[in-house]
Amino acid sequence: MGFVLLIAGLLLWSGAHLFKRLAPEARARLGEPGKGLVTVLLVLSIVMMVYGYRWADGPWFWGRSAPLVGINNLLMVVAFYVYAASAAKSAKIWLGTKVRHPQLTAVLIFVAAHLLVNGDLKSFVLFGGLALWAIAEIIIINRQEGPWTPPPRAKPIKEITTPVIAMVAMTVVMLIHNWLGVQPWGA
Repeated sequence: MGFVLLIAGLLLWSGAHLFKRLAPEARARLGEPGKGLVTVLLVLSIVMMVYGYRWADGPWFWGRSAPLVGINNLLMVVAFYVYAASAAKSAKIWLGTKVRHPQLTAVLIFVAAHLLVNGDLKSFVLFGGLALWAIAEIIIINRQEGPWTPPPRAKPIKEITTPVIAMVAMTVVMLIHNWLGVQPWGA
């Protein structure tokens, strides 16, 4: 039952995100209320993935070790920073002017980091599914939007505030992991 729920959650997550790209007319017909519908579907997909992951069981190929947890945490700092690079709409920090899809790139870094410390089948399904979704999004966006023009650089203060915001966000996520019974520190 766990894998069914996990895969259903991944499919719902992917479908809700890809809906705007694959069916733009249908999405446009939903208008502003469509944003609420997509949000509800995304929250539901996260709940399904969390419970599916917790209930799924399967073989382990490798486990956590102190060095891998350290590398994971460093990669997660990078992932949060890369994700935060997309925060400003009209101007980006330096990294946002070099990476076309910072949020999706951050997801791929997140996936790699989590697979370092979670070498079991359910992790391959969850994180591999998220990686496939992110790659599909990148390909579809690139095809639909064509060549990329990097945005202008942001004010220098953003170069300082962005990593601070990323670290605060990462700390909150680590505390939530800890609250859910997943120890993000140490082996």
